[in-house]
Amino acid sequence: MYEGIRGVPTFESFEYASKTKDYVVLIPIINEGERILTELTRAKESKISDFADIVICDGGSTDGSTAESNLRNLNVNSLLVKKDIGKQGAQLRMGFWWSLERGYKGIITIDGNNKDSIEDVPRFIEKLQEGYDFVQGSRFIKGGKAINTPLFRYLSVKCIHAPIISMTAHQRFTDTTNAFRAYSRRYLTDDRVQPFRDIFMTYELLAYLSVRASQIGMKACEIPVTRAYPKKGKTPTKISFFKGNSTLLKILIRNARGVYNP
Repeated sequence: MYEGIRGVPTFESFEYASKTKDYVVLIPIINEGERILTELTRAKESKISDFADIVICDGGSTDGSTAESNLRNLNVNSLLVKKDIGKQGAQLRMGFWWSLERGYKGIITIDGNNKDSIEDVPRFIEKLQEGYDFVQGSRFIKGGKAINTPLFRYLSVKCIHAPIISMTAHQRFTDTTNAFRAYSRRYLTDDRVQPFRDIFMTYELLAYLSVRASQIGMKACEIPVTRAYPKKGKTPTKISFFKGNSTLLKILIRNARGVYNP
């Protein structure tokens, strides 16, 4: 059990293997069920574990998807389980801290709901190796694919989220709600960034890290990815239509005002 670490939620780690690669893929989840298992199966088929260690950052799933037998069989290196308050931001802080302590050179993050092209992980690693500190995946640039994107989500990203993030970052980004991205060790450990703060509980950390790299003169870019929503059924998302999107807008405004800067 890891506890009492400033800016890091209390958590448990279950390490099925030692560090084997220079890069790590962090997948924050909570009760993703078959979606995360399908995503991990795709990763296994694409041999992603040949490029990076795969680590699940669990917010407290109770659906059985994180059973050790499942994860070992799907080439998951480790499971981290948050035992504290907070949502996505807390899960990412847990994963970032653990990954930096383990000595990884770079961190790739991706949602665990099987919407994203996990097969593209090696392309993020290539950009990190080229010297980029922040790499944003985008379905909206040349080579990217936006499949069955809900109209409201499309309009909110294009007309609100991306313009505000771009203005704040002083660099144009097109797919700023997309959590498929990569961060260099240099970026996350810079004193001007300081991601390990309890102010980052929900979606604040994603917004903040989208803009801070270019604000402090680090290299940032976008690369094409695919994000596919199911044709039918409920949209796989943790963001509610009214309350969730209202919260996101407040975070964007606070971020633009520099509230999250150290």
